[in-house]
Amino acid sequence: MKNELEKFYCGKKILITGGRGYLGSNLTSLLKDIDCHIVRLGKSEEPPKERKGTAEIEDIVCDIRESEVWENVLDGIDIVFHFAAQTSVYVADERSVDDLEINVLPMVQLLETCKRNNCKPIILFAGTVTETGMPIKLPVDESHPDKPVTTYDLHKLMAENYLKYFSERGIVKGAILRLANVYGPGPKSSSADRGILNVMIRKALQGEDLTLYGKGDNLRDYIYVTDVVNAFLMAAKRVEALNGQHFVIGTGEGYTLQEAFSLVTECVKRKAGIDVKIVNVDSPTLQSAIESRNFVADPKKFIDITGCKPGINLIKGIDQTIEYLSQKQPALSQSD
Repeated sequence: MKNELEKFYCGKKILITGGRGYLGSNLTSLLKDIDCHIVRLGKSEEPPKERKGTAEIEDIVCDIRESEVWENVLDGIDIVFHFAAQTSVYVADERSVDDLEINVLPMVQLLETCKRNNCKPIILFAGTVTETGMPIKLPVDESHPDKPVTTYDLHKLMAENYLKYFSERGIVKGAILRLANVYGPGPKSSSADRGILNVMIRKALQGEDLTLYGKGDNLRDYIYVTDVVNAFLMAAKRVEALNGQHFVIGTGEGYTLQEAFSLVTECVKRKAGIDVKIVNVDSPTLQSAIESRNFVADPKKFIDITGCKPGINLIKGIDQTIEYLSQKQPALSQSD
């Protein structure tokens, strides 16, 4: 698969929104040794600290809510990976207009610019499995009805539907990957309510006990970040078969929060010699309803079409995340 993807991406001009964020930086790591041109859009002016590779990497500081930005960056672009987002359920509920402007407007600006200028890049969008709301059956596949229970998920679904609409009409080619709980190495995981496993690994490495709300019996599907970005890379290559559709991306294996937290404590003790406990406390009164869901993915449709399936199990993924974060230990308290 690696040689197949290298051949496809060689010579391509690739645009990544949120290019130096969690998904964007991991995607760049897999592309940097291919002879391609990567344009990363972001908010940070701080020079990136990363190993140089074969790829030409161009960083542009901008506000992707502005239409002028899209007029200036899409020339010659073959593929767009749209990762930039506000990721907190709670922020979205408190400031719904701001969330709409961040999580929906850039997609509309991108698509309208493509239509206006008759440019037809492949567009891959990072959706979320929580767009389905509270699952009525497990595992969840693409046939499950969508019934968002948070503003965040409503807005992600709106952006997704815009991409489907424009793709179905041949204005662009695009697909949506709805991601389960992503974890693993990177400069920064999502906010605490969207990247719980990374947060717990960081806490454990700092010798802090892990706080678990309630019994911790809710199921989650945890997928390693490298498996996620490999799925995006393959999705662009197979976009003809995926066009105008969303796909559920996960491992198909469910772990309760209690089980996942226990694995974190066991792995941190084995790898780093740090012994921490899990402390069960009552759930917060204002906790979002989506936090109490059970979720396990059925990724069969995507795997059948692309041949791309997860390769890192949860224990191996936690181990690799511990190794990465242990090297970054002095900076842990400054992140998230």
